[in-house]
Amino acid sequence: MASLLYRLGRLSFRRRRYFAFVWIVLLAACAFAAATAPAAEDDGFSMPGTESQRAFDLMDERFPGGNAEGADARIVFAAPDGRKVTAGDSRAAVDKVLEAVARGAQVKEVLNPFTQDDNTVSKDGTTAYATVTYNAVSDDLTEATKKSLMDAVQDGRDAGLTVEVGGSAVDAGPELGGVTELIGIGVAAVVLFLTFRALVAAGLPLITALVGLAAGICAIIAAGMSTTTITLALMLGLAVGIDYALFIVSRYRAERAEGHPAEEAAGLAVGTAGSAVVFAGATVVIALAGLSVAGVPMLTDMGLAAAGTVVVAVLVALTLLPALLGFFPRAVLPRAHRAPGQPTPPAKEPAGSRWARFVIRRPLAVLLLSIAGLGVVAVPALDLQLTLPGDEAQPTSTTQRRAYDALADGFGAGFNGPLTVVVDAKDAADPKTVVTRATEILTATDGVVDVSPAVFNEAGDTAVVTAVPGTGPSATATKDLVKAIRTQANELEADAGASMLVTGRTAMNIDVSNKVTAALIPYLAVVVGLAVVLLMVVFRSVLVPLKAALGFLLSVAASFGVIVAVFQWGWLSGPLGVPQTGPVMSMMPIFLIGVVFGLAMDYEVFLVTRVREAFVRGEQPSQAIVTGFRHSARVVVAAAVIMIAVFAGFIGMTDSMIKMLGLGLASAVFFDAFIVRMTMVPAALALLGRTAWWLPRWLGRVLPDMDVEGENLTRRLTPDIALPAQTTHRDESVNT
Repeated sequence: MASLLYRLGRLSFRRRRYFAFVWIVLLAACAFAAATAPAAEDDGFSMPGTESQRAFDLMDERFPGGNAEGADARIVFAAPDGRKVTAGDSRAAVDKVLEAVARGAQVKEVLNPFTQDDNTVSKDGTTAYATVTYNAVSDDLTEATKKSLMDAVQDGRDAGLTVEVGGSAVDAGPELGGVTELIGIGVAAVVLFLTFRALVAAGLPLITALVGLAAGICAIIAAGMSTTTITLALMLGLAVGIDYALFIVSRYRAERAEGHPAEEAAGLAVGTAGSAVVFAGATVVIALAGLSVAGVPMLTDMGLAAAGTVVVAVLVALTLLPALLGFFPRAVLPRAHRAPGQPTPPAKEPAGSRWARFVIRRPLAVLLLSIAGLGVVAVPALDLQLTLPGDEAQPTSTTQRRAYDALADGFGAGFNGPLTVVVDAKDAADPKTVVTRATEILTATDGVVDVSPAVFNEAGDTAVVTAVPGTGPSATATKDLVKAIRTQANELEADAGASMLVTGRTAMNIDVSNKVTAALIPYLAVVVGLAVVLLMVVFRSVLVPLKAALGFLLSVAASFGVIVAVFQWGWLSGPLGVPQTGPVMSMMPIFLIGVVFGLAMDYEVFLVTRVREAFVRGEQPSQAIVTGFRHSARVVVAAAVIMIAVFAGFIGMTDSMIKMLGLGLASAVFFDAFIVRMTMVPAALALLGRTAWWLPRWLGRVLPDMDVEGENLTRRLTPDIALPAQTTHRDESVNT
């Protein structure tokens, strides 16, 4: 591996104009493909294999055209205190608003609450709602259509009514960036400059990361993937792109400081640090692609899109970056080292090695204190509650949230989360009798406050009944109600041969949570298992990969603790801009686990490969730790700060899921880089000593020797230099 990448690095450096031209062409081709690609279709949220999804699929089959794919809006009208919305002047204002909405170019139908028979006016007459359907999906609604809707809403407000609107027609599209994200990039630029003390050295990682990010995002769009997949790719592509380039540039500068000419230094940097980049990127890709194990299409798409962006970031770091180093062979060096033949001034011991010496002097105390600290931070995770976010998670400043609250006030908390019950009586002798019985069962069920009349399909063998619970969508009582109805459905099927499927938001919440929870163990087994094997190949050790996996579990548990404390308990919710506390999104645990695992292995590879490199070249285990930290600690810290800054930039977005993901990733990187990798890793390695690098002989013969630390490369390039005695029996000294 090291020898192959060494040749690639030298070739890219020597043929820099060719490689730069190829990347320019590739970027232009991706941009053209993205610009000319048709708009991706929004398939919506689906959860194959669940009862909720089976109910949706059955409705699509038995009620063709009934489950319209067009956007919708629900306009909620509330009269001022002491008045009713049914009064003459209020009713006239409502009619005027709906007439204006109906004139919209893409409007399919407007249902006036005063002409409907399905409880669209509250019992006290103070609240009413109208449903608007469009003949286009939300992404295809024009700005003129949306403006027409909001102008009509404003006319109703001017008439003295409280008018709010929710639904997919007013849902904002995915956010792709913001001011805070630009601040994150600015922080990354400052950290890079402070690390390298050279503008060109600081600029190259940013340039290559942006090139890789642009190519990856354009490829996602060109492939026709949904825009919802872009946010994660944007986060990871930018973060790992900067980090991977940072490590290679740092290694190039180190090789130049040791006296190697520019082309040779580029080859050595790509052969050594580039090997770590390949394996670090591979762990991230495994973790992201492994999200498909959960069987959730949205998770699969987001994972694969982000994994593809990481692959592009690795390729850019291995080819474009050494080519750019060829254009600036001395400009990336510290100013004092740029003159030809300039001797390297003696440097004082860096903080990284001083920190390593501190840790290995008292490894047990440091290890126990670190574990205890992460354990305390993880305590709130014991109260983790899961749900799918709805309008109740929106800020109170949005019209969607105010519409949600107005409906809850006027019609009851459960009105925002009705249960849709699909009765399949196709095989029953008397479908209408079966549906009547199902309706009676729902009406008699504790917790149901209203049941709508059954709506039959044309064949008369399937009916849809809406049951309104007395509690809100996220309430535990509502979830218990769903379970109770499903239990009664099993009895109905046994007695009458008809199935009764429950769907709707609350039912989908339960099904999603159950499916994701069931997928966690298989996902961890697949992803962690593959990554541990990969790390065994990298480090030729059994204990180091296992230690890395255990450290990751502590990091992710602590990050869950932060998410629960902020988003459920409300700690620091004001400063962090969290407008509403509540349960965590159902898919967040498996999503965060996948991303954090990949990033955690990044720092493990970058940091421990330097320790391993010093060990196989003859240093004692404790001294190897100090040497490894001398060369890599500063760069790992810089990389972690950059990644934290990039992820923290997404905390400033309005979307609750993106905000939650940004905080979770930023905190996880902090815990993993500074507590686990920079503190617990040297402590554990010091306690294990040479045992840390133990590998059974039979396993050593099975695992390929990828030479990530570049020992074979060094032997080949310097055949006349004898290696220390400890390394002449590389495997024998650590294998048993």
